[in-house]
Amino acid sequence: MKRVLLLATLALLFAGPVQFVKAHCQVPCGIYGDQRRFVELLEDYKTIAKAQASIAELAGKHDAQSLNQLVRWVTTKEAHASNAQKVIGDYFMAQRIKADAKNYTVQLKAAHKVIVAAMKSKQSADPATAKALQSAIYEFYESYEGKKPDFDHDHAH
Repeated sequence: MKRVLLLATLALLFAGPVQFVKAHCQVPCGIYGDQRRFVELLEDYKTIAKAQASIAELAGKHDAQSLNQLVRWVTTKEAHASNAQKVIGDYFMAQRIKADAKNYTVQLKAAHKVIVAAMKSKQSADPATAKALQSAIYEFYESYEGKKPDFDHDHAH
């Protein structure tokens, strides 16, 4: 197991920085919608959850193909966690959450919770971190939209 983790870590170090960006310029064009960003955040959560399950499946295997897939799942998990952080920071915090909103502090705390949960998902293969990210996304949605989310609460794909 230690050998597998060492190989996965070395592969990530030599792979270089992960580039997974669906950037949105910070020009107030009005093209992008909030609902789409929430769907994207949930897609990131679902991908992280699937990656964590796949990492757990592959963790005990030592053949080259399994090690290759393990590294790919770790890389995918990292990329989607980074994307969730980017969506919160670049879209919601920079453009959508307004300092004069009556629930500004509540929204900031909820947005921060998503960023921290995404960070913890990067740091761990524990499925509880993905679940915490999902909960944080739902909590942020409620603080932002002022209503309970109407997303699929069941499970990751």
